[in-house]
Amino acid sequence: MGMMKEFKEFAMKGNLVDMAVAFVMGGAFGKITSAFIDGMVMPVVGQLTGGVDFNNKKWVLTKAAAEVKDASGAVTTPAVAEVAVKWGTFLTVTIEFLVIAFVMFMVIKAINRMKKAEPAPPPPGPSAEEKLLTEIRDALRK
Repeated sequence: MGMMKEFKEFAMKGNLVDMAVAFVMGGAFGKITSAFIDGMVMPVVGQLTGGVDFNNKKWVLTKAAAEVKDASGAVTTPAVAEVAVKWGTFLTVTIEFLVIAFVMFMVIKAINRMKKAEPAPPPPGPSAEEKLLTEIRDALRK
């Protein structure tokens, strides 16, 4: 039973719960960002570049080939899958990353600005004992 209690204390710590909430919100924010990029940004970029759909852009290194069978149904040449560098998808995901990075930068900047809003308390002055000792020291010097 001690192990269950220890696990419960660990799981209910504030930082762990906060981190779990952050992961869930981050996943949701990623979906929102993907929808924003795919549905709003990339169509505009495509229009600016002459109607290009970047998700379909790729450099084909090896073309796909269907399998070839002889009259008896035996495979004489196996199928070959297409090998391609999908640079359009990479470009779309890069733009998505930049949008997320910029939003996170703005959020952290706002949080830091709110933290700086509270002025630091002034350092405390000398205590009554320190003042008295300073007066005694000054009197002894004279």
